[in-house]
Amino acid sequence: MTGHRPSLAVVGATGAIGGVMLRILSQHADVWGEVRLVASPRSAGRKLVVRGEESEVLALSEDVFDGVDVALFLVPDEVSARWAPIAAAKGVVVIDDSAAFRLDDDVPLVVPEINPHAARLRPRGIVASPNCTTLSLIVAVGALHAEFGLRELIVSSYQAVSGVGRDGVAALREQLSLVAGTELGTQPGDVRRALGDSADGRNGARSPFAAPVALNVVPWAGTDAGDGWSSEELAIREECRKVLGLPELKTTATCVYVPVVATHSMSVHARFENEVAVDKAHEILATAPGVVLFDSPASGDFPTPSDVVGTDPTWVGRVRRSMDDPHALEMFLCGDNLRKGAALNVAQIAESVAAEFPR
Repeated sequence: MTGHRPSLAVVGATGAIGGVMLRILSQHADVWGEVRLVASPRSAGRKLVVRGEESEVLALSEDVFDGVDVALFLVPDEVSARWAPIAAAKGVVVIDDSAAFRLDDDVPLVVPEINPHAARLRPRGIVASPNCTTLSLIVAVGALHAEFGLRELIVSSYQAVSGVGRDGVAALREQLSLVAGTELGTQPGDVRRALGDSADGRNGARSPFAAPVALNVVPWAGTDAGDGWSSEELAIREECRKVLGLPELKTTATCVYVPVVATHSMSVHARFENEVAVDKAHEILATAPGVVLFDSPASGDFPTPSDVVGTDPTWVGRVRRSMDDPHALEMFLCGDNLRKGAALNVAQIAESVAAEFPR
């Protein structure tokens, strides 16, 4: 189609990320023609507001992609794996937030601040967006890589419960209500015994976490990937390699859930080919797109999730040169996992695709 504003479908419009996406579409410059809201049949018929207008949610089907130019998939892996190729076969450019296609050689994995050109090369008609943890990390690390030449990453993530969706948030709030005002957390296993399986308050479902998350941290995110690693940890490794074009990048991660609703935090050890200086790193981070430098710890200036939540950039602080390695930097960063970590990155990719359509 030519000479028009491209039409857009938002698949998964009623989910947690979908809600953030509708706000972003309403806040950003309006580059879209029709915006079609799509979700599972059980959500069809709901009315949601986007760009100041109420719109009825349509049930996911093949026909819903007729006349659509770009589709944003904000749904679980299995839904994307089934429906994204169907949409692409109809000529729709798919921007997918799931893990279904991230490591497919024929699907570009795109972070617009790092590799925007990759979005134009899409043999399968699909563009993938990285994992929320990767996205919170890579805009800062990528900017430093361009100057110093990244060689190794060691990452510890402190992940918000919304990383597993609304059930994760409900589980934390339910657990907090059960432990509030008690003396729990002072004896071995007392929190676990008090919470039991800890129904999360959504239709009696069990908590999605492997251990209590209230008054606790849970060093396991994702599924079993073998040899003691989780899928989230391997995702950081493989996605950083792909986005940065560094297939041999030494990367290791430990992913931990913490009792925070939204915004992931990370402690990062980054080793570079060239010797690093904090002043130069500050200069790079202060001018990097999608990054805010907030680094004066003696004055109490460093990022925390409760301060960063709801904002778009990755916030970076505690930048210091490793005491034992002049080629390495240590830093702490925070990024809202529902904004840049999911909806915003997808929206940015989609806007770059929309620019390809003649006006």
